[in-house]
Amino acid sequence: MTRTAPVASSATGHRVLSEDDGVLPSGTSVFDDHLPGVANVHRDLLRAVRRAAVDASAEGVDFQVNSGWRSPAYQAQLLRDAVSKFGSRAKAARWVATPERSAHVFGDAIDIGPPRAAAWLSTHGARYGLCRIYQNEPWHFELRLDAIENGSPAMYPDPTYDPRLNA
Repeated sequence: MTRTAPVASSATGHRVLSEDDGVLPSGTSVFDDHLPGVANVHRDLLRAVRRAAVDASAEGVDFQVNSGWRSPAYQAQLLRDAVSKFGSRAKAARWVATPERSAHVFGDAIDIGPPRAAAWLSTHGARYGLCRIYQNEPWHFELRLDAIENGSPAMYPDPTYDPRLNA
C-alpha cells in the first residue's frame, strides 16, 4: 500500500484532510480495518464487499477501495473541487453529493477499483447484494439486499436523478 499525502485545499483556508476524514492511500484493501475510510463503512456493506473480494480474488481479480466512508469535511472538499472543475454546483451534482446527502458520509457506499474489479463487481455484485447505483459511476456500489433474489435495480443516469439526494 502506498501512502498518499493528505488532501489539502489550495489557499482556501480549509483544513488539511487526512486518513481520519476517510482519505485512503493508494492500494487500500477491503480488509484494511485500521483505516477509518474502510472501518467506518456500514458493517453489512463491508461484509458483502469482503465476501465478493474473496471470490473475485479466486478468479484473479483484486479489489481496492478508492473511497469508502468520508467525513462531512472530506465530502465538502470533494464538492468544492467538483464545482471548480465543472464550473457550477448543478454540473458538479452529477458526480458529487452534498455532505448532508452523500451515502459515503453515512458509510453506505464504497468505490471499488481498479476498473477490472469494478467490472467484476458490476457483473457479479447482485449475488452479494452489491449494486451499482449510477450509470456514470461504474466504481460506486451500495448494498441492496433484495438484489440477491431480484437482481440489481435499474440505475439512475447520475446522482441528480436519485430522489434520496434531491429530497
